[in-house]
Amino acid sequence: MAPVTQVMVDCGVYVDGMRLPGTYTHADALAKAREIQQAGQMAFVWIGLHEPNERQMHDVAEVFGLHPLAAEDAVQAHQRPKLERYDETLFLVLKTVNYVPHDSVVLTREIVETGEIMIFVGKDFVVTVRHGEHGGLSEVRKRMDADPEHMRLGPHAVMHAIADHVVDHYLEVTNLMAADIDAIEEVAFAPGHRTDVEPIYQIKREVVELRRCVNPLSVPFQRIQSEHKDLISKEVRRYLRDVADHHSQVAEQIASYDEMLSSLVHAALARVELQQNIDMRKISAWAGILAVPTMIAGIYGMNFDWMPILGWKWGYPVVMAVMTGLCLILYRNFRRRHWL
Repeated sequence: MAPVTQVMVDCGVYVDGMRLPGTYTHADALAKAREIQQAGQMAFVWIGLHEPNERQMHDVAEVFGLHPLAAEDAVQAHQRPKLERYDETLFLVLKTVNYVPHDSVVLTREIVETGEIMIFVGKDFVVTVRHGEHGGLSEVRKRMDADPEHMRLGPHAVMHAIADHVVDHYLEVTNLMAADIDAIEEVAFAPGHRTDVEPIYQIKREVVELRRCVNPLSVPFQRIQSEHKDLISKEVRRYLRDVADHHSQVAEQIASYDEMLSSLVHAALARVELQQNIDMRKISAWAGILAVPTMIAGIYGMNFDWMPILGWKWGYPVVMAVMTGLCLILYRNFRRRHWL
């Protein structure tokens, strides 16, 4: 059986907002925090796990009293953003996003990669479970360790800090995608450039994936403000309300991107259709021009004995002149009507 320490990124005990020195296992850390609580001080544990297997997560769930259904979700991942309550424990699922640097939208296969962060928050513990190669929380922990005033608000303050970090990253990714959309728009409407719809569909697919990560999170933020006032302090709810405002801003920006790309797809398809109509007119014009000499040559290729000007010595040059003249007249008319 693989020990929990193999997937444990960090484990800290916090007393009155300050982290105690030393290293602990998850069980020793919780026992230490509860021992300090009995002495009348505020203490809690914050442990971080990265992609634990079922047995490792079960071990953590037993120590912290996590519900088996929530622990199962934390192992399987691929969850939608949601907020669930199990007695005195909140279980929050956040989707993380990361912008993949690339030289060109046309040449890349992925613009946004996704991951997940699950947060278990109890009265005296925070357990974070991360899936994916990005979305690390080391920066959040360093910032919180340097801000004991905020940490004194308890475990739910850690939940706010993580949610704020994730939503801020949403905003960064959407701002970076704006440059890709501008580049696609510029190429799509460049004069003399044949429109390629595939890159537009690709970036629209990435925007849809981003929307699936961001939009469902609005419901958990609403429930935090309305349903869990007995668990979350008023001050922490104020911080979370600010995060919800930022989330709404990101959701609106993504919706505008989606609408813009839909309009761009329609415009690109209309341009492709227009180009096809122009090509068909050119083909029809040349087919009409070539039909004249084909018809005349076909008539005189029937090899009848008695045909007009068949025995006349000037017959051949006259026929060639007539064919050339008719072709030039047709060419001039098609040019005048901008078919050629």
